[in-house]
Amino acid sequence: MTALVIAEHDNVSIKGSTLPTLTAALACGGEVHVLIVGHQCALAATAAASISGVARVFVADDTHLAHGLAENLAGQVLAMASGYSHVLAPATAFGKNFMPRVAALLGVDQISEITRVVAPDTFERPIYAGNAVATVQSDDTVKVLTVRGTAFAAAAPGGAAPIASVAAVADFARSAFVSHALATSDRPELTAAKVIVSGGRGMGSGENFALIEALAGRLGAAVGASRAAVDAGYVPNDWQIGQTGKIVAPQLYIAVGISGAIQHLAGMKESKVIVAVNKDPEAPIFAVADYGLVGDLFDIVPQMTAQLA
Repeated sequence: MTALVIAEHDNVSIKGSTLPTLTAALACGGEVHVLIVGHQCALAATAAASISGVARVFVADDTHLAHGLAENLAGQVLAMASGYSHVLAPATAFGKNFMPRVAALLGVDQISEITRVVAPDTFERPIYAGNAVATVQSDDTVKVLTVRGTAFAAAAPGGAAPIASVAAVADFARSAFVSHALATSDRPELTAAKVIVSGGRGMGSGENFALIEALAGRLGAAVGASRAAVDAGYVPNDWQIGQTGKIVAPQLYIAVGISGAIQHLAGMKESKVIVAVNKDPEAPIFAVADYGLVGDLFDIVPQMTAQLA
């Protein structure tokens, strides 16, 4: 058995989401190979080769692979997949964009967001917004898996794998990269942050999120939001945490004005310590919180910020 991990990268460095994916691949048994698909991505390949447990790194480098279009990525993976028992990618926007296409082209079922490898052919994954865990056994020749990064430890550095080039597949040509707008922030990236302060519908407006940002600033934290706050237009959708947003598991999660709908809990309930601030003592968020503050967030949050000054 040999597993192939499709690395998420920026052509220079390996994204953090790839590291727990490698841990999951190692749990499947056998060797683990990494595929880097991009353009001028030698530094990313070197970074992948230095990760412990990686046996080989393959690089597909061409101009039409620079932006990770799903059609080209899937074609590149398909060209190599038949030699592997498992093909894995992070369950991020990156992996969700092309892995279903890989599974369809291979004629196999994708097993999404695995949280545990029980055996090389058996995996656990959350269902019903994380309220139940399904054990899925696959008899497909190639197991196509996306990995929930919060469920596995990050692979450690310490490898020295050989790097080899592979031929790039032809450009799909019926889709093309047009442009991208990169959101920049001085705060930690949400899925990698150790501390997160999130606001919900109870914030009342986008302007009131200044309270959240002030508290996050004192803690060096990332800022998140519930779907209700995003749908109301208070904050950008890349702040959304939950089943249809980002899955996080920080050391400390502070939920402010968030009732605790199932959809939101699915995205943050694996946090190590959860603090909830809500005026409703019956809010579902208190069922998962380690510490709860019942009261008006417009009084409590400024007091918290002041105490941290």
